[in-house]
Amino acid sequence: MRPDEDRLTGNVTAGLVRIGDTVRRPVGPHTDAVDALLAHLHDVGFTGAPRPLGRDEKGRQVLEFVPGEMTMDIDPRDLPDLGRLLRDLHAATASFTPPPDAGWHSEIPPVGVPGSPVGEVICHHDAAPWNLVRAERGWVLIDWDNAGPGSRAWELAYAALSCCGMRPEQPVPESAARLRAFVDGYGLEPGLRPALAGLLGVNAGAMYDLLATAARDGRQPWARIFTEDGAFWRGVADYLDENRAEWASALG
Repeated sequence: MRPDEDRLTGNVTAGLVRIGDTVRRPVGPHTDAVDALLAHLHDVGFTGAPRPLGRDEKGRQVLEFVPGEMTMDIDPRDLPDLGRLLRDLHAATASFTPPPDAGWHSEIPPVGVPGSPVGEVICHHDAAPWNLVRAERGWVLIDWDNAGPGSRAWELAYAALSCCGMRPEQPVPESAARLRAFVDGYGLEPGLRPALAGLLGVNAGAMYDLLATAARDGRQPWARIFTEDGAFWRGVADYLDENRAEWASALG
């Protein structure tokens, strides 16, 4: 490790370091596709992602370090802006042509619904408070390792349950109001809103299933995360499923 390297902690990815105004990440089969995507986003004026800066002498991915504030508890007043961030991201990916040999990394297969099929856009697939930075230029999404083809509805389901704090300890009316603010900020068309209400629990359940399967198979880091957070995700999935009618009503 170089003297000027500052190790960055992450719950999933190891080997992250900061050097000056850059972040260095291990390279995987998906990295070239991610770099091409990030370059495209900046070329079309989307600033909610770090700039790709090539590779360093160790072959690591080099990205712009984005200074700013992070919080695990999103202020409800920020939810419309976060919805617009995802809308702008999806619009920006519409003109993106992946490299011919593009490889993407996805732990959870995305789910589509009528009107929002898998492959309609490229998604971040982990748009959550732990990957959001409030920077001088606005909200920025970091950690694009899970980016890949997906559906708008699936991306919104995960982002909404994460950013809106939709979990059992939050009163249902509060969760419903936050969900509406987030989805209105995105500008989701009325025809997709009932499907989104149903996808919330499916999405959280898929996360639980990933962790539970990894724990059974001893696959890290997911097995460790199951020990730490498995009960949390099971509770969130049940809460979202049990209150599906309330989410649909709020979005109506």
